[in-house]
Amino acid sequence: MDAVPSAANGLRSARERVAQTLWFEGIGLLLVAPLYAWVTDSRTAESFAMVAVVSVAVMIWAAFYNTLFDVAERRATGRVASDRPHGLRTLHAVGLEISSVVVTTPVIWAMTDLGWWGALLADLGLAAAYTVYGYLFHWGYDRLRPVALK
Repeated sequence: MDAVPSAANGLRSARERVAQTLWFEGIGLLLVAPLYAWVTDSRTAESFAMVAVVSVAVMIWAAFYNTLFDVAERRATGRVASDRPHGLRTLHAVGLEISSVVVTTPVIWAMTDLGWWGALLADLGLAAAYTVYGYLFHWGYDRLRPVALK
């Protein structure tokens, strides 16, 4: 499989990062919103709307987080993101979801009638689902579109 063109620093280009993020969030929305509706016994349309707004917040945060993580990994190890070992992939996925909870719990609280603690619990459930999904998605994405060093 051909590698994805990248900058000399071994990071994904901004264009590639946007495509990766849009695929991740789009597939995640299709998988998670119906699950959220089922678990919370809410209407599917409301669940899609809430998960979509949370998705936008996370997309903005994830682009920032992923770039920082990749830069730190590259500086510390000289390794590109697509060569990341499984243990560090786990740390990456868990770190993204934990930090995303800080960003998204207020969104869920504002959009639902769950209250603050209910929104936090719902967000933790979403974070757990997205942690597993994130690990699998990024592993698959890196296999399909590995980063090339110039």
